Amino acid sequence: MTIELSVDFPVNVSTLYSAWLDSDQHAAMTGGEASVSDKEGDSFTAWDEYISGKNIELIPNTKIRQTWRTTDFPETQPDSELVLDFIPTENGTRLLLKHTGLSKTDGQYESGWEEHYFTPMAEYFASLS
Repeated sequence: MTIELSVDFPVNVSTLYSAWLDSDQHAAMTGGEASVSDKEGDSFTAWDEYISGKNIELIPNTKIRQTWRTTDFPETQPDSELVLDFIPTENGTRLLLKHTGLSKTDGQYESGWEEHYFTPMAEYFASLS
């Protein structure tokens, strides 16, 4: 199963990219504790350790590719993959999210991205202006 979402944020690409890979900012923009890194190969956790994974590919201000799983994944389920593309727009940045390698029963993650990431991120970035 694949989830593809797109959302615009009123901040420049470097602000959004940096916030995703900074523990304090990631926590502030999502509302859940995070321990993240801006180095390829490093592991991360987010949402109070509900989410975990590893940075596979980091192209500054352009792309983040990570392995991704939650504590709800059965032990036998392989990690999924998350790709985030950061596209400059006239008014900020378009974030393209592609979440692949999910099982047929992982449909709840689509609404989870909206509810637990995009909505609080929009509020967070709006509060900065």
